[in-house]
Amino acid sequence: MLAAPLALILNALSIVLPAGAEQPASMPTVGWLGPNPETGPHRGFRAGLREHGYAEGQNIVIEYRFSDGRVDRYARQIEELERLNAKVILTDSFPATNAAKHAGLTIPVVFVSADPVGSGFVNSLAHPGGNMTGLSLMIEEQFAGKWLELVKEAAPQLTRIAYLWNPANRSSESSWKAMQGLGPTIGLTLQSVELRDRKDIDEAFAAILRDRAEGVIVDSDPVTGGNNQTRIVEFTAANRLPAISVFRGFAASGGLMSYGPNLYELGRRAAAYLDKILKGAQPADLPVEQPTRFELVVNLKTATALGMTIPPTILARADEVIE
Repeated sequence: MLAAPLALILNALSIVLPAGAEQPASMPTVGWLGPNPETGPHRGFRAGLREHGYAEGQNIVIEYRFSDGRVDRYARQIEELERLNAKVILTDSFPATNAAKHAGLTIPVVFVSADPVGSGFVNSLAHPGGNMTGLSLMIEEQFAGKWLELVKEAAPQLTRIAYLWNPANRSSESSWKAMQGLGPTIGLTLQSVELRDRKDIDEAFAAILRDRAEGVIVDSDPVTGGNNQTRIVEFTAANRLPAISVFRGFAASGGLMSYGPNLYELGRRAAAYLDKILKGAQPADLPVEQPTRFELVVNLKTATALGMTIPPTILARADEVIE
């Protein structure tokens, strides 16, 4: 007597639930590893997810882990993502990617990182091999030259400029080597100011002032990011030093200029890699992409405070002018 009613109930449930609808247990879990949720790659990634038909909590689970500038947190966060059976881990920044590499992961990793070949993340851009692939920031010689040229064009009177960088960062090392050759050709003497640890920022400021630098190039690294980025902007403003860095966030927070790849676009493309891998593609077979969109951002408010007039030639090339 109970068989018929039970069959009716089960039949009714099959009508309520759409055919092929995924249950929460069947949704793939993906890990995101990066410095903070405000980065361009993170914002672009979430937009890219929507473009590829993913809705968090409906057909995919994203487990976000942020270091807040503490690189030493990545190892533990990677272990957490492994325990959650993440199918893919996406890494935002060189430190996050480097931590994933040294964790000996076997699951696919999609990175947004500088110098993936030189850092040993992949065998080559065209043929990554292994379990890692993604987007290269391509920061090195070409950007180093641009930073020097832009600062000199904005302030032709400059003769001495400091490069604030972390020598443990391979990409920064490449930039420094390139600048050493390019600086003298445009009348700039370069001062190397090394910053290996976030807590040593005051010593770096003292070195810049002691050697009488007239401008600053700030390379991108966790030691120059976060609260230190705010302090660098305040320091350069207080000492009337024109400064340029890699990413838009520097100019947006009060630095004079930024020039580098569009991070939002790179994060959006990372979602495309994720989609391919979840559908069966192997990281070893997906060539690493290099950026195709670059952006020059100029902060006119900062220029005015520094007593500078930005040349029309720079303003005409700028992708964004902050007034």
